[in-house]
Amino acid sequence: MIDRLLGRAELKERIEELEEANHHLERRAEAEEERRSEAVADRQRAEERVNRLEHRIESLEARLERVDGDDESFEFRRVSDARGPRLADALGRFRAVESADPEGLLTAFVPDADAVPERVASWFGDRTELVRRAAPAVVIADDTGAVSAALTPPMPPEPFDRWSDRFRLEESWFRPTGRVAFALVRSDTFALGVYEGDERVAFEGFTSEVKEAHSKGGFSQGRFERRREGQIDDHLKKVTAALTDPGDEPVDQTIVVGERSVLGDVRAHADVTDVSDATGKPRAALDDAFRDFWTTRIRAL
Repeated sequence: MIDRLLGRAELKERIEELEEANHHLERRAEAEEERRSEAVADRQRAEERVNRLEHRIESLEARLERVDGDDESFEFRRVSDARGPRLADALGRFRAVESADPEGLLTAFVPDADAVPERVASWFGDRTELVRRAAPAVVIADDTGAVSAALTPPMPPEPFDRWSDRFRLEESWFRPTGRVAFALVRSDTFALGVYEGDERVAFEGFTSEVKEAHSKGGFSQGRFERRREGQIDDHLKKVTAALTDPGDEPVDQTIVVGERSVLGDVRAHADVTDVSDATGKPRAALDDAFRDFWTTRIRAL
């Protein structure tokens, strides 16, 4: 009675309604999080399948080329992609190989198919064709023939070749080291992360309105193109400003990946550039681009 007179009954009913609504929203949030986790898992499984299919296609194309050229058949014994902990494990295994002979292990960086060092060609003989197909790659082999592989490094070194008692596999060729600014640039999207090793410690990202297609009527095609180019120019000015000042602390190097059509406009602000097809919202696209860039393809020769 007193609650009704003071209006407290209505308030209590409203509180109960809000609590029920809140509980409903919590259930929806939990379901959405579960769907997101499943989507991530599905994407990872799809990427693994794509990698397997790409490797199979590469092998079949190489076999077709040899058939067309009537060459002796040579196949990679195995092709795989490695990143993160898996790559660290693979590199650790190769680095653990030692030779009592000071010239028992061969390491070389082959920048392209037309630049195979004499040491490499002499050791691999007929299988040098595999080295050419793997280039650019760091090639390793031991004088017993037990170890023989080509690794495609994200950060290629200067060409070299040597026999030694250990393989030369520097961490900076394959994995992020030090403090690095890594950016993704598209004509309408920008994302920049500052990383210490493979841990992101800062992030900046934005999108810009850029018309994608000329709608019927209205602007002429020429006017539409000029307007679109102006929007891209404005976007790239913002990108340049962000790349010029990536954070309060200096970085050891700046890596920029993205659309081929816009990389030339920002190349002067990067130590390394590479093409990337990562798309989506800035943070997710940056994660995809970073993962793809720091992936090493390992071919067993």
